[in-house]
Amino acid sequence: MEYTILIVEDEVEICNAIEIYLKTQGYRVLKAHNGQAGLDIVSHETIHLAIVDIMMPVMDGIQMTMKIREKYDFPIIMLSAKSEDIDKITGLNIGADDYVTKPFVPMELLARVSSQLRRYSKYLNMVQDHQQNENSYIVGGLELNLDTKTVTVEGKAVKVTPIEFKILELLMSYPGKVFSADNIYESVWQEDAISTDTVMVHIRNLREKIEIDPKNPRYLKVVWGVGYKIEKQGRE
Repeated sequence: MEYTILIVEDEVEICNAIEIYLKTQGYRVLKAHNGQAGLDIVSHETIHLAIVDIMMPVMDGIQMTMKIREKYDFPIIMLSAKSEDIDKITGLNIGADDYVTKPFVPMELLARVSSQLRRYSKYLNMVQDHQQNENSYIVGGLELNLDTKTVTVEGKAVKVTPIEFKILELLMSYPGKVFSADNIYESVWQEDAISTDTVMVHIRNLREKIEIDPKNPRYLKVVWGVGYKIEKQGRE
């Protein structure tokens, strides 16, 4: 993954020097020389980390960081020529993730950048996984995606009918729970169960599609005399 880093620093020589250090590490770099210009870049670019000086014209780093934190959560490393604790505390309190005092050792700044990006990358992965799981049911190698209305087994697409999809969605939403044929019929067809033979047919068809060995199913199991269930992962 290529990370984009925004440098917001009014001292051109320092800004250019940081750009060189970052590019040697393979980062894509964008630059601005005041807080307002930095915000303009943030509004139309995907930024993964910002290095922001505190003392700048037009809009200082404190104001810029406060504005960023209204909408964005990427890490911010603040720069300042001052070493007083009050500057560090202020920066961290308003949303900065780290603080480097100028003059700084380039390798130290790069190490802090790398550390923050590792943490942010883990956070993004967690968010992405959560979003995916909100729209999917996953049991072992069996996945049902509610957005795309697709079913896959071990990554391979399986073609199911709309009714089969609804039955599988019901069962996968509660792994391990046994549903009677009446439960399934009433939930899927949205009417009182009179004859549930059709449920048995759909279950048999589903098993043929999602099981490697339908006679020895891993996922879709019959609880004799009770109903059907999707077995929890790792249990046979």
